[in-house]
Amino acid sequence: MAVLGEAYVRKNLDEADGFNRDFQRLMTEYNWGFNWSRTGLARKHRNLLNLGILAVLNRPEEWEQHFRAGIKNGLTLAELEDALIQIGIYAGMPVAVGAFKIANKVLAELREKGELPHP
Repeated sequence: MAVLGEAYVRKNLDEADGFNRDFQRLMTEYNWGFNWSRTGLARKHRNLLNLGILAVLNRPEEWEQHFRAGIKNGLTLAELEDALIQIGIYAGMPVAVGAFKIANKVLAELREKGELPHP
């Protein structure tokens, strides 16, 4: 809940049905509980790793969520920009073009709401 927000997590759990309820519990307990609560990496570093991995895997919806979470977890716009450039160099420019489009959409939404932290 601390990474993606209580509303996001609650929505996924509440929308779970008999078919995917166990999977949602597994994701919540194992990934968000066990993995994200480990102390070897700061949350913002986990976000950076996820942005690279999700970009390469072409998972734009998940990428957007982790981009938003990265901002909440303290990544600066300079760090995010450099991460996207790094993604472009190592994963390919088309991957970075898509990521920058999503990032610009998110940043515009956050600016409009007055929720964008200062760089």
